[in-house]
Amino acid sequence: MKAIRVYEPIGVDGLVYEDAPDPVPAVGDVLVRVRAAGITASELFWPMYVDRAGRDRTPIIPAQEFSGEVVALGYGTAGVAVGDEVYGLIDGYRDGAAAELIAIEARDVAPKPKTIDHVHAAALPQAGITSWQGLFVHGGLTSGQTVVVHGAVGAVGAVAAQLAHARGAHVIGTGREKVRDLVLGLGADEFVGLERDDWTDGIEPVDVVFDTIGDDVLERSVALVKPGGALVTVVAPPQASRDDIRTVFFVRDPSGPQLVEIAASVDRGALTAEVGAVYPLADAKAAFSAKGAGGIPGRVVLTP
Repeated sequence: MKAIRVYEPIGVDGLVYEDAPDPVPAVGDVLVRVRAAGITASELFWPMYVDRAGRDRTPIIPAQEFSGEVVALGYGTAGVAVGDEVYGLIDGYRDGAAAELIAIEARDVAPKPKTIDHVHAAALPQAGITSWQGLFVHGGLTSGQTVVVHGAVGAVGAVAAQLAHARGAHVIGTGREKVRDLVLGLGADEFVGLERDDWTDGIEPVDVVFDTIGDDVLERSVALVKPGGALVTVVAPPQASRDDIRTVFFVRDPSGPQLVEIAASVDRGALTAEVGAVYPLADAKAAFSAKGAGGIPGRVVLTP
């Protein structure tokens, strides 16, 4: 098969488009023909070049999210059939989806949303699962509560704003003033521009803060949470702390059941996936470079 492989963690220059061995599905795996793969600009620097025991696993294949069709099953795999259209998020210690074929654990895939194509489905798993776990698993957000979503026009923040709105929460989205209309269009009830030094003044204490920005925004958000509430971030643990709130820094885990819920949100019109650009698999260097340079909203997707 054709694939993008990386032999050393040197960024875009380390991407090689070449022939690679076809993956073989192990026990409990499915073999998927990739129709689209979503990329994250920073993933080339994630600590994924060794396995969980610290052993070198290069060359690796990047791109952790995908959409495609099941073409074979591993021994003992149940609940999935050859021909099923699925999407999913790959364990970071396995080869990714920047290839024509991938082998992935069946528990980490779910039926693709019926109302969107493979390209848009491939833009959802990472942001969808990160948002779901941040809001509902770690944040405990429920209907009627109030949540601040920092960076509500980014790939993760935009999905979080929509999911929180669909759950019946009051959503306060933040970002640069120029994205106000975009954030409100995603279902946010209020918008706060972060350019102002006094941006916290207009926010009453909230039940959950979901942060995708970090730095000063994260540190100042500690004071925004009600006693008993939660500050959840995907960037880094905050330096400030309070004994009367929960502070959670997390990295998302693949989850087929959560993907089922996310697909249902898409199919009932409560969630959309934003694709900023689509590149052929062979042009992965250009795709990663363009996303890393900024200015492309939504996911950049590769198509084999």
